[in-house]
Amino acid sequence: MSAPIPLIDHGRMLDVVGIEGELLLDAAGRALPHAAHNPVPGCPGLTLGETVRHVGAVHRVTRQWVAHDQRPEQWQRAPVDGDLVTFVRSGLSELVTELERHDPAAPCDTWWPADRSHGFWRRRMAHETTVHRVDVQASAGMTVDPIDDPVALDGIDEVLFLWFGHRLGQLGMTSPQPGAVGISAGGRYWLAVFELGRSTARRMAEADFTTADAVVSGEALAVYLWMWGRAPDQSVSISGEPDAAAQLWALLRPATQ
Repeated sequence: MSAPIPLIDHGRMLDVVGIEGELLLDAAGRALPHAAHNPVPGCPGLTLGETVRHVGAVHRVTRQWVAHDQRPEQWQRAPVDGDLVTFVRSGLSELVTELERHDPAAPCDTWWPADRSHGFWRRRMAHETTVHRVDVQASAGMTVDPIDDPVALDGIDEVLFLWFGHRLGQLGMTSPQPGAVGISAGGRYWLAVFELGRSTARRMAEADFTTADAVVSGEALAVYLWMWGRAPDQSVSISGEPDAAAQLWALLRPATQ
């Protein structure tokens, strides 16, 4: 089965990678090295410095994967000279240059069978960089810059189809209790269904949540960050069975690690 068409175009995704990368670099440049050990809200055990290092590593391994059209054997996890900002800056530049070289519709190896295209990597890196930019700003105690609604809505869509609908199965994780949760944000609607042995998501043309045990709704940014575990329940509206919404949230935690 093919992946649904993303909610933003691939040109916008590439812009997001660059813009969010620069915001992350600005925050990291102001926060490091003194705040390197600050905890990241919503990510127990993760620090600001580790987050910045992770982004630099992911950008590099993705560039290598895209350039050679195959999964790299090793991750480059740390800068040689210990300068995290330079590490991320050079990795970001190389990644954007590599992504620009390829037609997003052209085939490329990925870790999602439903989307074996270069476009997968544009989308994945757009949201990878965005979420971790939020992490770095929040960890540093800075004002967290907003995320445009179309980008946040596409991020919700990616979480539901890629992480919830695919990654959970890869991990061999399912819910012992069946349930369905409706998601509503920015005039878009989804239904996430979980049961023993399977988790699936689908888009809905309208807010018909008669089969849902609970509904999570709110501003696009709030729902996006809630699904990534970066915002509390109080940031969204939860109606219906609270346990069903809590189960969705709990399933998303290992899926999005």
